[in-house]
Amino acid sequence: MKNYSVKPYQESDYSNWNAFIGQAKNATFLFHRDFMEYHKDRFEDFSLMVFDDQKLIAVLPANRVGDIVCSHQGLTYGGLVYSPKLNGEKVEEILDSILSFFKENEVQSFFFKSIPLFYTSKGNAEMEFFMLKKGAFLDKKEMNLGINLAMPLTISKSKLKHFRKIEELDLEMVEEQQLESFWELVLEPRLLEKYNATPVHKLAEITLLKEKFPDNIKQFSVYFEDVIIAGITVFETETVVKSQYGATSKKGEELRALDFLFINLIEKYKSEGKLFFDMGIVNEDNEKGYHAGLLKQKEELGCSVYSQDFYKMNFI
Repeated sequence: MKNYSVKPYQESDYSNWNAFIGQAKNATFLFHRDFMEYHKDRFEDFSLMVFDDQKLIAVLPANRVGDIVCSHQGLTYGGLVYSPKLNGEKVEEILDSILSFFKENEVQSFFFKSIPLFYTSKGNAEMEFFMLKKGAFLDKKEMNLGINLAMPLTISKSKLKHFRKIEELDLEMVEEQQLESFWELVLEPRLLEKYNATPVHKLAEITLLKEKFPDNIKQFSVYFEDVIIAGITVFETETVVKSQYGATSKKGEELRALDFLFINLIEKYKSEGKLFFDMGIVNEDNEKGYHAGLLKQKEELGCSVYSQDFYKMNFI
């Protein structure tokens, strides 16, 4: 078995890391250092780089909390990111080298959250398989709702019926370059009112990220009589579009503006050749473990249930 060298990421590795992300088999723009570091003050970075001699062949976006290493908690998904030329056997050897590095650095536990499979058309299940073989266990499973855009759309008849009525209301869907209107007039007030919560990204943070990733982060809003009433912020990868934030004002709720926006975006991205529309998870801290109303709403828009799995490995 080959023993690869593992080293922690340092600022001097910025260009090398990002160049690797640009050609890796299973990377998205979330793994670019500019995305990972917008909130670096909140996390102790413990990202790793794996080398075969001098050649970078894999990276692990991660952070450390005491003696625990997490597949980066500031990202929606994570895991081992590796070269498209690597076969399964080499992925196992790389994982062995990383696990040895953990033990040498007194890591007691490793938490890993996988990338939903529809993000990686070339497959991406090696790490989960080998982790389980080496003593990891499934710590949590969440329902991830998504639409396979390569298949005929299955939006419910009731949604389509209302959509046809909404189309007569002269609503305007706009792609905006700024996010202030949606954030300050719709998203933040509604989250505060309905859930006493705030967005994960502050306005300054999401604005900075959109400036750095203008082709990946986009804002679509709905206006009625020149007033914003709904919006969806999307994260685009090469094959997948994810609704990162969606909210509507009280007036927008009355006019079903969010359904109007979702259906238009689903059809837009299907026509552009995207493979999946990711509507995120529906988990909730209740007896069922999920938000029944949210699940129903997303299924009526044509979503099917996929899974996002969370694994844990202990070293003591």
